[in-house]
Amino acid sequence: MTETENTERFRKAIEGFDRANADDPNMELVSSRQQAKELVYSQRMTATLDEFEPTASEVVRLAARCQHIRRWTIPRATYPEGRDGYRRWRTDLAQFHAETAADILTVVGYDADTVQRVQVLLRKERLKVDAEVQLLEDVACLVFLTYYLRAFVNQHEELKVVEVLRKTWRKMSTRGQSTALELNLPDDLRSLIGLAISPVE
Repeated sequence: MTETENTERFRKAIEGFDRANADDPNMELVSSRQQAKELVYSQRMTATLDEFEPTASEVVRLAARCQHIRRWTIPRATYPEGRDGYRRWRTDLAQFHAETAADILTVVGYDADTVQRVQVLLRKERLKVDAEVQLLEDVACLVFLTYYLRAFVNQHEELKVVEVLRKTWRKMSTRGQSTALELNLPDDLRSLIGLAISPVE
């Protein structure tokens, strides 16, 4: 397979992911224009990955673009409240994203090994051990902090926000954490992060 063919296959995969996410009925206002929420998220994942690790492998770039593919089709509200319900929802979502991505990747011509590798990344298998899984998680955490933390803060009490930020911090690598501390965030959000990462007395 030539480099040109590989590039064409990658382009078709990205187009397939974007078409799938463009169906999202949930909208987000970006640059004065309403856009499909998950399409915006996928583009932010790609942009953040390009900045954080511009030499990332093709499988990581594919996984970043489809991490939340068609996420809206499995709403959190369809699962029980509480931690167990949340964990089931997240596990089922990861498997759904992996299966949906695999269908698109197979159609555009990716081999089984590549498809399976993307699925491993999407399911976040062996986090903290697999460097590429950790890279994808770092990017996802940076995207959350940069683009979605404000809305989360507005919707939840401070205790809940700090708890989630602590969990987010534990999932990140040392490099990811260092990058997070350099983000250009408002002072109140930076203070919440500081509270979350300070030693618990």
